[in-house]
Amino acid sequence: MLAMHAPLSDPIPVEMLLLAYRSGIFPMADRRDDPDIFWVEPRERAIIPLDSFKPSRSLRKILRQDRYQVTLNRDFAAVIAACAAPREEHPESWISQRIIASYKLLHAAGHAHSVECWDGQELVGGLYGVSFDRVFCGESMFSRADDASKVALAWLVAAMRVAGFKLLDCQFLTSHLQSLGATEIPQTEYLERVAAAKGDPTLSLSEVFDRFAAEEDHSSPGKLIAQSFTQTS
Repeated sequence: MLAMHAPLSDPIPVEMLLLAYRSGIFPMADRRDDPDIFWVEPRERAIIPLDSFKPSRSLRKILRQDRYQVTLNRDFAAVIAACAAPREEHPESWISQRIIASYKLLHAAGHAHSVECWDGQELVGGLYGVSFDRVFCGESMFSRADDASKVALAWLVAAMRVAGFKLLDCQFLTSHLQSLGATEIPQTEYLERVAAAKGDPTLSLSEVFDRFAAEEDHSSPGKLIAQSFTQTS
C-alpha cells in the first residue's frame, strides 16, 4: 500500500493524486464536510470497453436530435458541485469540499475534465473524471434533464475512440453502467491495462471536441456520434 500523506483539510497535491490513479487507487470521503479522506482500491474494477459501449435506441435518438449542446471543460467547477450536491436517494456525498478543491487543482493542471450538457444557457447534466496517459477515470455524473448524463458519457466515449484512448474506468459496477456495456475485471487485470495504456493519445480530448463542434458547419455532431455506435454495435 502506498504511503501518502497530506495535511488534513489541505487539497491533495496533484502529484499525489496522479500517483494514486496510476497505482489503481482513488480518494473518497465519508461526507461532504469531512476533512479526512481514505484511499480505495477495489478488488473488482468496473470499466466500459470503448468498443462495446451500448447506447439504447432512445439515447441514439436524443444524440441525433442534438437535444443538448455538449462541451468540454466549459464549467468544471459547476459540474463537480452538481455531482456533490444532495440527491433524494443520496443526501450525503463522498465528494467532500477537500476533494472538490483537490480536483480543481488537478483540472488546472490539465488532468481532470468535465463534459457538460446545456439546454440553452442552463447546465442540465454532465460528468467529470481524471485523465492520464491513454486512461480516463470517470468519477461522477449528474442529470437534471432526460438522459443528459448519458449523452455526456456517449460524447466522452466517442471522443476517447477518436483520440486514441485505451481504457475507460468507472470504478464500481452499477446496473445503470452495466446497461451501457460496463463490465467488471479483477484489480490485477485493471493495473495491467493501465500499464498497457501508457503514452500520449493521438489527440487530446479538447482537440476532438473541437472537431465535433466544427461538424456543426456541415452536419450534426450528434448524428455522427450516434452513427459511430451503430456501426460498432
